[in-house]
Amino acid sequence: MAGEIKTILAKKGLDGGDFWQGRLAEVSRGDVEKVLVGVAGSYSLERLAVLISPAAEDYLEEMARQAQRLTVQRFGRTIRLYAPLYVSNYCSNSCLYCGFNRQSEFERTRLTIDEAVVEAELIAAEGFRDILLVSSEDRKFINVDYLSELARRLRGKFSSISVEIYQMNEEEYRKLFEAGIDGVTLYQETYERGEYCRYHPAGAKSDYDNRLESLGRAASAGMREIGFGVLLGLSDWRVEALAMAEHAHYLIKHYWKSHVSFSFPRLRPAHEVEGSQFAHLLERKSLAQMMMALRLCFADAGLVLSTREGAELRDDLIKLGVTRLSAGSKTNPGGYSSSCDSVKQFEVDDNRSAGQVAEMLKGQGFEAVWKDWDEGFKSD
Repeated sequence: MAGEIKTILAKKGLDGGDFWQGRLAEVSRGDVEKVLVGVAGSYSLERLAVLISPAAEDYLEEMARQAQRLTVQRFGRTIRLYAPLYVSNYCSNSCLYCGFNRQSEFERTRLTIDEAVVEAELIAAEGFRDILLVSSEDRKFINVDYLSELARRLRGKFSSISVEIYQMNEEEYRKLFEAGIDGVTLYQETYERGEYCRYHPAGAKSDYDNRLESLGRAASAGMREIGFGVLLGLSDWRVEALAMAEHAHYLIKHYWKSHVSFSFPRLRPAHEVEGSQFAHLLERKSLAQMMMALRLCFADAGLVLSTREGAELRDDLIKLGVTRLSAGSKTNPGGYSSSCDSVKQFEVDDNRSAGQVAEMLKGQGFEAVWKDWDEGFKSD
């Protein structure tokens, strides 16, 4: 099935071009009303297009009610908490939006396995049992053997270990899965080919097709959690949402054992990165519309919101279908140790502790879930 998703996106005009801007502008209020009286939670490309259209902006309150009701039906009033653990800011890529860009000059930091375990123990001490290992493209050091050994040493402390790293082949993903890593999050960053090439001028990540096919390889290797996302601000968010949804729908059909989740990272200030260079930064209202539209098309998908967003906004958005939150996050290697001042990938905007986030959830009638599942309940 290699190359199939590439063909699908190209055929539907979701990897570039102006077709969808025109189509979205044609959506009427009547189209939106017709969709909203239908069964919530079912996906089609046309249905999602209606819900993310400019015309749907007048129906956000009704979308919010339906999204909240559907999420409670599927997930209850629980929200999983997780923490990221950054292990390296060395990078071979030149992504123009990232603080780890190889062209940037700063003192780089890598964690040894022992150092990473110490950081993980600090995270576990906060109550977390769901951890996300994050690394730049540092294959010489943060390789399969490193990640596998780290996972083996963390399995007794965490019920779920996932990775957000560079793209891998299927055999590499399978080795990670066998070591105890059960999830992969990988952002395409942007599905618009022209913009992708512009923002990724050098490094292995500049290969659009290889990155596009990576989540399929991860699912083939047995990963139970597959996370999607685009970096919101690089291209038109509406077309990005359509492409990401079509990609997710394809993998759901072919790899039904893997649970899909969507993340919504907006561009944030970073080392030597100016926000003014990005022409597609989106407002809070658009972010909410995107989240609700995806919930109303993917009833069982996870919706993930990180500390890229501020406390006030996160407090509001959790009501719209969020199922997983990061808390107390550090985005630099060694960041959980008070003595470390290594360069961050981006600036966090919600600096509350994990305990404070849990209290906020309780105050809004939600239950903070620190633990995903026990090893004994995982099935092949």
